[in-house]
Amino acid sequence: MSTENITEVVREKYGQAALRVTTGAGSACCGAAPSSVGCVDPITSNLYSEDQAGSIPEAAVLASLGCGNPTLLAQLNPGEIVLDLGSGGGIDVLLSAKRVGPTGKAYGVDMTDEMLALANENKRRAGVDNVEFLKGQIEHIPLPDNSVDVILSNCVLNLSSDKDQVLREAFRVLRPGGRFAVSDVITTGEMLPEIRKSVLLWVGCVAGALEENEYKNKLSAAGFEEISIEPTRVYRVEDAREFLSGQGLDVDAIAPQIDGKFFAGFVRAVKPIAARSCCGPNCCA
Repeated sequence: MSTENITEVVREKYGQAALRVTTGAGSACCGAAPSSVGCVDPITSNLYSEDQAGSIPEAAVLASLGCGNPTLLAQLNPGEIVLDLGSGGGIDVLLSAKRVGPTGKAYGVDMTDEMLALANENKRRAGVDNVEFLKGQIEHIPLPDNSVDVILSNCVLNLSSDKDQVLREAFRVLRPGGRFAVSDVITTGEMLPEIRKSVLLWVGCVAGALEENEYKNKLSAAGFEEISIEPTRVYRVEDAREFLSGQGLDVDAIAPQIDGKFFAGFVRAVKPIAARSCCGPNCCA
């Protein structure tokens, strides 16, 4: 599938998800067995505490298609500037805005008109002023160099067909010392391509998740340091049994290639602080 086709598939999928929420048809969840009322699948369910969910509009929660909760795991300080890549209905932006406070700001960037409309309505309902949603693609972030302190994302980078470009852009807009704090779907170990494809379809990843070492290598190539990946939710073969059986696969036969090899992980990295220039042998002491 070409880059353009992947982008359009993602745009259509998330546009439809937003419309399901705005029309009252239910949640936007799209895992193995979504219900018409709320998310019950093992990917998107139970990611936010009752206190978090209760502090923002319900539509922001219903529109969540994440695989983690980066706002819970990331260090966010008052006065900081936060950017959420692929912000959807705005749940992580709104939660981040509360944590950085009125002296800080939370941006969200999304390419889907329906999601942006929903996010702006959720912003209005939440009554927050330190939030701004921008239209754009995460491969071309519409913000200047060195302009944000923290980058968040929730199960979105795996949807990009050019992850190297996304990471280069994330590095560009972060200030020196800025933090990359992303929840994403990640794989570990080798498996047959057709099996990997089927499981990624179940997870909802159009372009595909990265293997954990490949993820670290790409972050390093983009310039990041202090890179780590922490599994937060490991997916088991039973989670995907119904979906994979419907794909005509013998789940018991392929179980060893699936069980525990796909997980939601929290990815951390730091943009290094540039070394000071030195004018002579003694001035940098």
